Amino acid sequence: MVEYWYNLRTREVETGPQSDYSQLMGPYATREEAQRALQTAAQKTKEWDDKERRYLGDD
Repeated sequence: MVEYWYNLRTREVETGPQSDYSQLMGPYATREEAQRALQTAAQKTKEWDDKERRYLGDD
């Protein structure tokens, strides 16, 4: 199975991990998912922050 990785340094998608893992986000099932890695991470972070605020009663 082919995996795709988003390289934080080059800002390019790699087919299979070609760089140091500390530079990569992934793996992703498709090239398109890897291309959206930063947007997905930002969205999930916001969702987690919102959930934590609700849990703490800070909303």
